[in-house]
Amino acid sequence: PLQLLQPKPVPKRLKTSQRGPREPQVARSLIKEVFSHFVKMPVTRDAFKIVEKCSEKYFKQLSNDLEAYTDHARRKTVEVADLELLMRRQGLVTDKMPLHVLIERYFPLEYRKLLIPVAVSGNEVMLLK
Repeated sequence: PLQLLQPKPVPKRLKTSQRGPREPQVARSLIKEVFSHFVKMPVTRDAFKIVEKCSEKYFKQLSNDLEAYTDHARRKTVEVADLELLMRRQGLVTDKMPLHVLIERYFPLEYRKLLIPVAVSGNEVMLLK
């Protein structure tokens, strides 16, 4: 007797990469944009690679410190107060130099709008604290 032909089962592919898990990284374009905002002169590729490595290490240490602060406070969410405390301990934020002044001084306008909430009423702009 003839048997009906059954299609062979095709093994499902796993959607995991062969390379293994990678740590998230800060976008090279963002690092380059921020760095070039401050340098304002040409930078060699080798020098920029070192800047990238330093930025990665800085953000890794920053996130580890913020995680320690939230663990100490028995929370699971990083808050603005944690970041401000960290920047105070680093000497970046003081009573004479609050966080929003640093943002206004050093960030381009498009990032300032994202980081500092602004209330607009008619033609007046008021900063919220």
